[in-house]
Amino acid sequence: MIRTKLKNEPRVCQGDVLCNIECVETVYEKEGIIEVSKISFPLVVVLTQDCDLSQDYTFRTEKKPTKDKLLISVLLAPIYNAEHVFRGEHLSDLGINSAPINKKKSPGKTLVQNKNPRYHFIEFPPDLRLVPSIIDFKHYFSVNIAYLEFIINDNFVCSISELYREALSQRFASFLSRIGLPND
Repeated sequence: MIRTKLKNEPRVCQGDVLCNIECVETVYEKEGIIEVSKISFPLVVVLTQDCDLSQDYTFRTEKKPTKDKLLISVLLAPIYNAEHVFRGEHLSDLGINSAPINKKKSPGKTLVQNKNPRYHFIEFPPDLRLVPSIIDFKHYFSVNIAYLEFIINDNFVCSISELYREALSQRFASFLSRIGLPND
């Protein structure tokens, strides 16, 4: 079980768990009509390094003469209900069926033990009333920092404590830096 903090900082922090976050999927313009498709994620976690988020906040609030520390966007990853992932239903609202993962056999046990590089299994403290959850590193996305700053107070759920967010960050970095091999 991870440890969390329930008080949010005045800024976006690495490890913040936020609810109801929208991601712009596509934008189309046809004959002067703009169509925007969004995906709304019930829960996400902030993956961007905290030092970058802190510098961004300082440069935005103190009106520094240079702007080289400002962020354009923040990396997030959706947090899925573990049972939905095991059943392969976590993306069903998007019309995507995933392969089920048998939690009683090796693939599921490996996932829960955080030995599968693609996934990160987390259990929240009981006082948060959040079900066991899975972060799928393949589904990371970015959103504008100003958007997160605007909604942080209303959408803040908790913040993963430093030790646990560092483990999450290391696993995400490891997943991204893996060597892609051809399917031959």
